[in-house]
Amino acid sequence: MALTRLNNFPFNTLSPEHVKELEDAARRARINALTMVKLANSGHPGGAFSSLEMFLTVYGVANLTPENCNEFNRDYVVVSHGHTSAGAYAAMAEWGFFEPEEAAAHFRQLGSPFQGHVDRHVPGVDWGTGVLGQGLSAGAGFALAARARNFKNRVYVVMGDGGQTKGQIAEARRLIVHENLNNVVALIDYNTIQISGRIYDVMPCNIKALWEADGWEVVEINGHDFNEIYKALKSAGANGKPTLLLCRTLIGKNGGAMEDTPEYHGKAPNDEIYFEVIKNLGVEEPQEFLNKMLEKRKAEVKAKGREINYFKPVLDTGTPFDYDKVADNRGACGHALADVAAINKYKQGSTPILVFDCDLMPSVMTGDFKKICQGNFIQVGIQEHNAATVSGAAAAAGVVSVWADFGVFGIDEVYNNQRLNAINYAGNKTVLTHVGLDVGEDGKTHQCVDYVGLFKNMFGWKVVVPADPSQTDRAARWMLKTPGCICLAVGRSKLNPLKINNKLVFGSENNYEFEYGKAVKIKDGADGAIFALGYMAGAALEASEILARENNLNVAVWSVACPLEPDLDALKEACKSKFILTVEDHVADTGMGAIMALELARNNLSAKIKNLGVTRYGDSCASGKAREAMGLSAENIAKEFLNLAE
Repeated sequence: MALTRLNNFPFNTLSPEHVKELEDAARRARINALTMVKLANSGHPGGAFSSLEMFLTVYGVANLTPENCNEFNRDYVVVSHGHTSAGAYAAMAEWGFFEPEEAAAHFRQLGSPFQGHVDRHVPGVDWGTGVLGQGLSAGAGFALAARARNFKNRVYVVMGDGGQTKGQIAEARRLIVHENLNNVVALIDYNTIQISGRIYDVMPCNIKALWEADGWEVVEINGHDFNEIYKALKSAGANGKPTLLLCRTLIGKNGGAMEDTPEYHGKAPNDEIYFEVIKNLGVEEPQEFLNKMLEKRKAEVKAKGREINYFKPVLDTGTPFDYDKVADNRGACGHALADVAAINKYKQGSTPILVFDCDLMPSVMTGDFKKICQGNFIQVGIQEHNAATVSGAAAAAGVVSVWADFGVFGIDEVYNNQRLNAINYAGNKTVLTHVGLDVGEDGKTHQCVDYVGLFKNMFGWKVVVPADPSQTDRAARWMLKTPGCICLAVGRSKLNPLKINNKLVFGSENNYEFEYGKAVKIKDGADGAIFALGYMAGAALEASEILARENNLNVAVWSVACPLEPDLDALKEACKSKFILTVEDHVADTGMGAIMALELARNNLSAKIKNLGVTRYGDSCASGKAREAMGLSAENIAKEFLNLAE
């Protein structure tokens, strides 16, 4: 029997009949949730049971339905404590997102969308979670995207209590208040138990006081009372503040021996407990029921989950700009971003652009964008973990989301957040300045010399490292209109534009257009090849001139902007010369050169190859001196090529 829809709060209060419907749904959902965990012999039944009334009510009142869950203009629900997936799936099934038995039988099974932690491939799941502490940030991102699109929607974030000690939650709380996102409603499953015991024994914190101190309205309610939850949700935000519902619950509620014990936080029940619980919940023949579900688990998984596609922006990216004089790549990126923003600001149908900053606007060159689109410039403060997730969720909700930060903050510090963005097919854009050794006197703590390797470890990211400001301009415009998770990595120094025969290599005269994965040959040569990552192309070109002048060697130079996707045609051509030197201000064993060497091996290509790069933590000095000390000067590049070609 279908439940009475509660979307957008059609009643002031729930009638006894409505409550009875929901209580019956909760009973069925507990049977299905426990069966999921039993059949998989793994999972988290305690939190699934304590969160069930919250899940059922939130998915009931939210303007989120099986019909609109793939659209942008609707409410969003984030299940931050993703390990309670059995309860979330069971609740969503009651609201018709999929067949209850599909989730019950195929939970945590190969080929099933019903993964152990909530996953976006399941209809109704807006953000795949499981790493605690990131859900509220995702909710903030959804709310910011809705505001940018002028949608009047709510965002619900359901959380556990054990994770409330995590710092990212505090970061998200502050941002939501700062941005007046009063349409965000958080609920905490306050059962006071986490995997290692009672929350006040593991790591105590005053949850209510912390949220109130950051400007939230906190309402304490019975988390198992449907009417209390419904009425509190209906009135949330009425006082002009974002609202937290602190829902007092009992872990393992209605689960017999599982109640009020940490043991079943993450443990499947044995036969005795399972049969006792589901019999008390109304299953007359528990063994027969379990046998039926076991047979279904052996059958083919019918629910394949929904397809998640990257959002494709609609933007006029304008006319590329040529840099004929000394300029920096970060400034060129900032100029392109502001130019595209100005072109599209009042253009009907254009996708909104949001830019996120962590108190580094003058250094990452996003000030011009702020002048043009102040309302879409989001100052997150020094809260990088929050910024990474917020920007990812905003992109998943249908805006062009750009986060600009230093390399050590935008990938090194937030590696797992960026990994979760990839897992969620977020499609966010991350601009990393101050990468490689091009940091200046800040020294080794701020020299991000491992970013290529870190992104290489993930699935779903593209990395672009332009050689000069003209290529940066074109790469930035390409990034803004291209679906997917993309990192644009630039240094901070001012560079001479790359020229051949007095013409810009990446300029309009050469009809240059950025193409992902395409290396650009900027100098011919039959005696060997130098592949240079990003701005190192200038030093490589100078080295080839030294080799020609002093050693009568004609060495080709290739400019590489896309280290994760080697240009096989370029490598095949270079192999004809027998000698390949790769040059990058990145860890030599994990960057572009290592990726190219692997590509050669995979394609049975042969050449004598050496990877020249960073071999230790760098020095605190000017960028040029740091590269020189690392053996990356033009003179040493030429010397290393001679050693290679001996």
